[in-house]
Amino acid sequence: MNKTIEELHELLKSGKVTSEELVKEALQKSHEINEKYNAFVTIMDDAKGGEVSDNYLSGIPYGIKDNYSTKGILSTGSSNTLKDYVPFFSATAVVNLEKNGAIPVNKTALDEFGMGGTGLTAHTGPVFNPWDKERMAGGSSAGSAVGVASGVYPYALGSDTGDSTRKPAAFCGIVGYKPTYGMISRYGLFPFASSLDHCSCFTRSVKDAAIVVDAMKGIDKYDQTSWDSSKMHLYDSIDGNVKGKKLFYIKEIANLENYPEASSELKMHLNNFHEKINLLKEEGVEIDEVSIDKNLLRAIPSVYICLSCAEATSNMSNLTGIIFGPRGEGKNYMEMMKDHRTKGFSPLIKRRFVIGSYILQKENQERYFINAQRVRRLIVDKMKELFKTYDGLILPVSTGAAPYINGSKDEITNDDTSILEEHLQIGNFGGFPSITIPCGFINNLPVGLNITGNCYDDINVLNLAYALESKMDYKNQIAKEVK
Repeated sequence: MNKTIEELHELLKSGKVTSEELVKEALQKSHEINEKYNAFVTIMDDAKGGEVSDNYLSGIPYGIKDNYSTKGILSTGSSNTLKDYVPFFSATAVVNLEKNGAIPVNKTALDEFGMGGTGLTAHTGPVFNPWDKERMAGGSSAGSAVGVASGVYPYALGSDTGDSTRKPAAFCGIVGYKPTYGMISRYGLFPFASSLDHCSCFTRSVKDAAIVVDAMKGIDKYDQTSWDSSKMHLYDSIDGNVKGKKLFYIKEIANLENYPEASSELKMHLNNFHEKINLLKEEGVEIDEVSIDKNLLRAIPSVYICLSCAEATSNMSNLTGIIFGPRGEGKNYMEMMKDHRTKGFSPLIKRRFVIGSYILQKENQERYFINAQRVRRLIVDKMKELFKTYDGLILPVSTGAAPYINGSKDEITNDDTSILEEHLQIGNFGGFPSITIPCGFINNLPVGLNITGNCYDDINVLNLAYALESKMDYKNQIAKEVK
């Protein structure tokens, strides 16, 4: 299915293709891709074509990350603790898509409960990158990224707590968009870290991302953090006119001089980034270099770990094996809970719960949790200050192409490369709209760049991304294995 939502809609409306044919093709490809890359938890073989209306999504198949609740359909969060869980309700975002005629065909694998950036910790096994099976697809929304990149369907749902949509999008050569916090209701999304969690989507073009979020978004009485975006029409507002807009990049992150031990891949990636932002300058965008205290930037990963682990520990205290999920063994409920959580969670999750519990202990809260909140505020305030002058922040995504699953001797990790790998978390700290688009290839593998803007300024962010996408040749690309 190597066409955009816009193109498929035109084919459906003209009668050149039917919804039934699209669904049948998506199901067939789901099985083929799952066998190769292990991207899906559940494939809905009973899915049928639907009615085609003037709505862009009507009759078109899509994938749902398996941490969205889906009524009557297995929803595991890619965890053994919920391996048999079938909800009695669907997430608001899924319901909104159903109202628009969208047709789900599979539930996609993720790092367990969204806690991971590799795509390797799903209870169904690791997810592989469709460009190179020896490399990660990225996480946590690995299965959704692989499904879209492989052409199973034109879009899939993700969630983004630190970079769980935007980094896999870069590694798989597609678009990943996280709108402003609360634009899409999180009701029915399994909570990881509630102050950081965003519903999001993967597509293969910027306009398609706008179409999908237009359908997902809306105020919801079940989510008090949602807000009324009914007067914000993302797709209709994209025109590519960016003359006079102003962007900035952070020189401590984007300039090669900060990486004296840079690998050849990192050098190529940063050079490619600066080449691509020059394309926006040709469209009349002013792009400035801005300096930010490196100590503040280096604090980003630590702040994220403190806050996300603490919130996850609290949110997932309900996973006891008593209320739902497979029962643990024991003579009393305490022993049953201990057995359930010990056997059900992966080592990574248990490690994060231990960290979160330690941070939330009364004697540690001031030193870790409260201080992390203070530093988060400093970071957000700095971004808000810059957004008074600039329309957005533009930066490369990560240190290059997708990492090898088994590691590489060429990889150099230090405090500076950690900033480059983790800076997307800024978008979650402030609830800022943020989009990753493909911007080139390194050693035949895709890389991406990211644009992040101020809250509620999604239209600006999308339009800047669209203008740059239009100057490149990576729209709607389908993954091709290089090995």
